[in-house]
Amino acid sequence: MPIEILMPALSPTMTEGNLVKWHKREGDIVKAGDVMAEIETDKATMEVEAVDEGRLGKILVPEGTEQVQVNQVIGILLEEGEDASALENISKTAPTPKKEEAPPPVMEKKSDVQRAPSVAGETRAFASPLARRLAEKERINLATLTGSGPRGRIIKEDVEQALTKAPSVPAPSSLLSGYEPAYDVIPTSNIRKIIAKRLAEAKQTVPHFYLTMDCNIENLLKVREQINARANGTYKLSVNDFIIKACALALMKVPAANASWINDQIYQYKSADVSVAVAIEEGLITPVVRQAETKGLIEISNEMKDLASKARAGKLKPEEFQGGTFSLSNLGMYGVKEFSAIINPPQGCILAVGMGEERPIVKGGLLTSAMMMTCTLSVDHRVVDGAVGAHFLKAFKELIENPMIMIL
Repeated sequence: MPIEILMPALSPTMTEGNLVKWHKREGDIVKAGDVMAEIETDKATMEVEAVDEGRLGKILVPEGTEQVQVNQVIGILLEEGEDASALENISKTAPTPKKEEAPPPVMEKKSDVQRAPSVAGETRAFASPLARRLAEKERINLATLTGSGPRGRIIKEDVEQALTKAPSVPAPSSLLSGYEPAYDVIPTSNIRKIIAKRLAEAKQTVPHFYLTMDCNIENLLKVREQINARANGTYKLSVNDFIIKACALALMKVPAANASWINDQIYQYKSADVSVAVAIEEGLITPVVRQAETKGLIEISNEMKDLASKARAGKLKPEEFQGGTFSLSNLGMYGVKEFSAIINPPQGCILAVGMGEERPIVKGGLLTSAMMMTCTLSVDHRVVDGAVGAHFLKAFKELIENPMIMIL
């Protein structure tokens, strides 16, 4: 019996995705574990492997298709001994994308087509869902179109015809004054859209508060230099590797900070799975160093390099970026002195780390200088109270300033 290939849900927040590429063609033999397709999710572009074996009988959703719903049938796999005749029954039962009715001859020409600054602000037009989505994407004002569908309904072909006659897109009048210089409109990927949505929700719905502490990293830099000198090039620890380890050990000392807010309940975790922010072309992703409290600095360093490389190549697996218990964002390498990060729900905390720099300090009543690093903890007050956050930062500071504790 033919097997339906469904659009997979590759992350908890995914409801639709883009089918970027098919790696198999109709008629190709498929074995379990073969890469079937590439799917752009709300997190990354990932390869989807075949679970069943057979021959790819039919591709129902071509590559390059956007906004494919999760669990929609995208292809049909024929089992051994089945031929194309087995597809006839499938075509009668399998869900397929709706097609617009063919338009009758256009009754009148659309002579005054306008690009719309915002579809949301216009009067509700009598249009098909597909036409409405296309008009919203291309910023076409449906009110300026004459529908050629049944009872004057605007259909996809009407919008496409309007696109061939429409002038260049003007600036959205609700946001721009009309006196701006020349600009480019940059299309947004699924990843960027989800980042925008989730961070806006986090800032609006999560009660953030912030705690800041300065750490003296002179001992850390000396220990790092000594360890790297002994490595003879086999590995090279970064300051961030020490910070990941310090976060993990501090979470073990202050477990109340290693928690999330989920469905009005606090989930307190038993291991420190540290999500580390990595900048990628599409925006930001947070691969997870799991059970970082149990790993040595060299293991953390090698794992983080591998995760960062996969993240930038868009090859992270769901288990490599989902389910962290605490987040770390380090912008010190960019020369940022201090900043406050937005919490990554449902996690309760995220630590923002600035650059190390020589600053004047008072030591033993005397003015001197030291390499200092400013760290700011963003806290969800529903999960972590001020005293708990302060205890975490104190434990973190002790580890950073006495790095030998992390090695022993």
